[in-house]
Amino acid sequence: MNGQDRRRKILEEAWVGDSVLALYARKRILTEAGGVDSARFERMTANKFLSAFGDASEVEARIGRVYDEKGIEAAFEWIESNLMPLYEKQEERRNR
Repeated sequence: MNGQDRRRKILEEAWVGDSVLALYARKRILTEAGGVDSARFERMTANKFLSAFGDASEVEARIGRVYDEKGIEAAFEWIESNLMPLYEKQEERRNR
C-alpha cells in the first residue's frame, strides 16, 4: 500500500472513529451534565485535544478500527481508558 492509499484508509477509518467518539461524548455529557453542553462536547472531541495523543486522524482511525473489530462497547472502553484520563485532568485544571 502506497502512502496515498494508506492516508485514504486512515481518513476512512477516522471518519467512523469520529462518529463513535461523538456518540461517546454525547452520551457521557448527557449522563454527567443532565443535558446538552456543546462547549464540553467540543473540548472532548476537538482535534486540538486529540493531537495530545498524536495525529488527530490517526487517533480517530484507531477508534474506528476498534469499533470495526470489536464493536461499540469496546470502542467506548478504549476511549474511556486512553483518552478520558487526560480530558478529565484538563477539565479539572480548567475548572480551577
